[in-house]
Amino acid sequence: MPITLPASLSEAQARSLDKELTPREIVAELDKYIIGQKAAKKAVAIALRNRYRRQKLPPELADEVAPKNILMIGPTGVGKTEISRRLARLTSSPFLKIEASKFTEVGYVGRDVESMIRDLVQIAVSLIKSEKIEEILPKAERNVEEKLLDLLLPPPPRKPGTPPEDDQLQFRETREKLRRQLQTGLLDDRMVDIEVKERFSSPFEIFSSQGVEEIGIQIQEIFPGLGGRTKRRKVKLKEAREYLIEDEQQRLIDMDQINRQAVERVEHSGIIFLDEIDKISGRESGHGPEVSREGVQRDLLPIIEGTTVNTRSGLVKTDHILFIGAGAFHVTKPADLIPEMQGRFPIRVELDSLDKNDFIRILTEPENALLKQYQALMATEGVKIKFAKEAVEEIADIAEKVNEVNENIGARRLHTVMEKVMEDISFSAPNIRKKNITIDRAYVHKQLKDIVEDEDLSRFIL
Repeated sequence: MPITLPASLSEAQARSLDKELTPREIVAELDKYIIGQKAAKKAVAIALRNRYRRQKLPPELADEVAPKNILMIGPTGVGKTEISRRLARLTSSPFLKIEASKFTEVGYVGRDVESMIRDLVQIAVSLIKSEKIEEILPKAERNVEEKLLDLLLPPPPRKPGTPPEDDQLQFRETREKLRRQLQTGLLDDRMVDIEVKERFSSPFEIFSSQGVEEIGIQIQEIFPGLGGRTKRRKVKLKEAREYLIEDEQQRLIDMDQINRQAVERVEHSGIIFLDEIDKISGRESGHGPEVSREGVQRDLLPIIEGTTVNTRSGLVKTDHILFIGAGAFHVTKPADLIPEMQGRFPIRVELDSLDKNDFIRILTEPENALLKQYQALMATEGVKIKFAKEAVEEIADIAEKVNEVNENIGARRLHTVMEKVMEDISFSAPNIRKKNITIDRAYVHKQLKDIVEDEDLSRFIL
């Protein structure tokens, strides 16, 4: 059944509805990359679907429907960030991860927490700009082709006594011949003269990287000449095409439109992942770190509840941004957050710790599984790697044991264990004669023997 869109929806929002998935489809997509954690996947799937539902409501009612922010509780390395990041990718939503504990550091308490919204808007601008560049690429390439033909064959001066039609006919025929050669790459090494914009560092660029953008001033827009200068250069046609396409894309892009769409996408689709939220939980005791933690919570509260933030792309309402809080909550518990903050995270899900069986599945099942990554990397050197079943079990078993003895960092342990397993093969791959290698349990045990036996060494390396 087709969806009837209310008049209040913009074109960008209407397009986003076409990509909306049902909760089951969202979970199925997340299952391709993340093992287990069904409760967390279900919660984020519902949150995402509720955005779709809200956009179908009448405007006056849609404004009243607040997002159901989620609090993920679980140890590090179990998939909290990855679930949120993959969720954002499903719908091209602007996504920002920020550690809530950063605001407790010296000099950060009372900091302008609105900067996270400005950062999210810039992410949205980059996202939409990339989409527009891809969209206009065919037109940019056509325009550049004409410019290159003009460089290769400028219109000829009219010969006295020659009918204009004859001049034009000959010119067009030669131009079309050059066009065919240009399209097939026959002219790639031909030298041409073009104007190239030089980019150079300036104090303004340094200041910009340190946060001048937060006050909404773009030095580049006020003094456009500071960004670079043009000079004529003689380059190969292949290189000239790259320069010209980049310039043509920038010319065709409407930055005002991109800024408007970025604000709109942040307001309706933005996701902010507040990591380590447990480290800012604590009750006020009159002095000490608890006071600063509660202060940070109160600084964050207006953003999460809904306010308007001034960014260089325009005013942004945070009322419908989805916030996902995450923390291990080993020392504290969600009830230690101030009541107002607790109320803004009504959905709470606990993520399970990972065991050996989970590690085996993580190594082999996802589309981006670690074993597949290493096999692909070695294949670039012509080396074909096969992992025996018992080798995978041994890797998972050792990862679990090291997590038990040292700090439990969940699936992240697999990265360090696998790197150690593959170290010698990765080093020797360009010169290796045996191009088909099977990694068995014995090889894994040999590579990791010292780490398993020496607890201090495992703590240092892994």
